[in-house]
Order: sequence, then structure tokens, then C-alpha cells
Amino acid sequence: MDVTEQAGVAVVIPSYRVRTFILDVISRIGPEVSAIYVVDDCCPEESGRYVTATCQDPRVRVIQHATNQGVGGAVLTGYQAAMADNMEIMIKIDGDGQMDPALIPTFIAPILAGYADYTKGNRFFNPEDVASMPKIRLLGNAGLSFLTKFSSGYWSIFDPTNGYTAIHKDVAALLPFDKLSRRYFFETDMLFRLNTVRAIVRDIPMRAHYGDEVSGLNIKKVFFEFFSKNIENFFKRIFYNYYLRDMSVSSFELPAGILLILYGCVYGGLHWFYSLQRGTYASAGTVMLAALPIILGIQFLLAFLSYDIQSEPGRNGARSLRCLTQRPYSGKLP
Repeated sequence: MDVTEQAGVAVVIPSYRVRTFILDVISRIGPEVSAIYVVDDCCPEESGRYVTATCQDPRVRVIQHATNQGVGGAVLTGYQAAMADNMEIMIKIDGDGQMDPALIPTFIAPILAGYADYTKGNRFFNPEDVASMPKIRLLGNAGLSFLTKFSSGYWSIFDPTNGYTAIHKDVAALLPFDKLSRRYFFETDMLFRLNTVRAIVRDIPMRAHYGDEVSGLNIKKVFFEFFSKNIENFFKRIFYNYYLRDMSVSSFELPAGILLILYGCVYGGLHWFYSLQRGTYASAGTVMLAALPIILGIQFLLAFLSYDIQSEPGRNGARSLRCLTQRPYSGKLP
């Protein structure tokens, strides 16, 4: 598919401490791309000025941040500039050379075909690639991936912190840019927000190239921050999808399961304590009154989880969000 004939394609490159690599990244971006937005996020190396002075590619536009806004803030600035220039698809890649620009057509294709609204890289697809990944990144990304499945509702995706992404402008227009996380939680927060508008997300297998660049994401430092924000997003998503917008049997299965498990644990725990104090065994009826609510509660939670997994946008072969209407919904969620 010749993407140059199908859509205006823009690449957004957040620029912070990547002066050594950024010109090489730009030089490897193919002709399918119409515009390149380099967002200098108040880089101490003045990478934006460096690109302006040395890069001869006419597609490149440098945008300067007066203050550092984080990777999310830089990406959103690039998105806004691309949307103002009427670019149809926006790809975000890092400026450190870890992401291969040759994959850009692969990221674009599902969006143009109507099978995705947002595509993202997945470095865990091939076992050989996983073996070459630094162990701390492997462990941290695996843990964050499982957390993100719960918080975002995209059960079929993995590697949520992967920053190689593509999005259609009509879908980006639905997102509350002012509410999205500006720092390293940006990619994960994007998935949560995409689910609230029922956008279809697809993983794209890719390889990451680890060289001399220094990653700014320290898994050990951000894990607890990511954990708390994922939990917060999980409860928001459940409220939006199961109580605010719609109600189904699963809307009752979740609270019923939680309450039954809590009742069984509290009832059983109290009687276990009383039995220890008195030195007697609990009756069979007491054991059943404690065990049965726990068993039923677990069954309710499993039923809810099964429904939630099957409700993932696009799981049943649905077309992308932008294919549903020519006039995208312009409302914003709280």
C-alpha cells in the first residue's frame, strides 16, 4: 500500500538529550512521511537548535518548549501541530535510535485499512528478541504489562510503555489532552483514555536496538507510581464503562463478588478466632457459611473478568472507531 497516496503522515520526535542520535533517526525516515515535528523539550543540549542548524530535510519543523513538559507533553505538542496541519496519521518515535523508522508503513497499514485506531510496538512478540532485552527491563515491563491490562481493558496488548505508536487524527481529537499524563506514564494513560472512547488498539511486533543511549525510564523508581496510577485508572474505567455509560449483568457481578468474598472472609475469620479462644472446632454449618460466599464470590469475579476480556474494543472483528462515522464525536469525558 502506498501510504503517501492515502494519507498525510506525520512523525513526532520528542527531543531531550538525544543530540547524538537524532540526525541519524531523521535521515532514516522514508518518503511515506510528509512532515516531521521535532519537539525540543527544553533540552539542555539544545538539540532543537542543532537540528535547525544542521538538518537539510525540508519536512522537518522544530518546536521549542520553554520549560520541560516530559515526553507526554512533547508528544501532545507534536500531535497538536500535526492536527493543525491536517495530517491524517501521526507516528511517535523516540530520537535515541532504538526504534527503526523503516517500520512506519507497518504501523500505518492497520489504521488505513480500518482495523485499528491506534497501533503500538510490542518488543515481546519474538522469544529471540526477549532474550536480548536487559533483564531489569524485561521484568519491569512484564509487570507493568499485566497491570495495564487491568487498568486499560486492552487484554490482548503487551509492552504498554513502548513509545513507538501511531494514531489517526480523528481518534486523537476525541482524547482530553489536558488530562493525559505528561511524564513516563503517558503511553499507559493513553491506553486508558483510548478505551473510554472505545478505540481499537493493535500491537505491532518490533525489535528494539539497545546501544549507547541512556534510557530515562527507571523501572525500579517508577514501578510504585505506575502501580498507583494503574489502580486509579482501573476504577475510573469500570465506572465509565459499567455504570456511567451502560449497565449489564457484569455491573452487578463485580460488586456482588467483592461483597461475597469480604463477607465470607470476615465471617470465617471471626469464627476461626472464636474457635481458637474456646479451643473448639467450628461446626460444618459454620464452615459452609464462610466457604460458600467465598466460592460464589470468586465465580462472580471470574464471570466479570471473562466479560471484560470479551468486551475489549475490536476483539470481535469490529471496524475501527473512525469508520463508524464521518463526523467524530467531539465530546470529552470527565
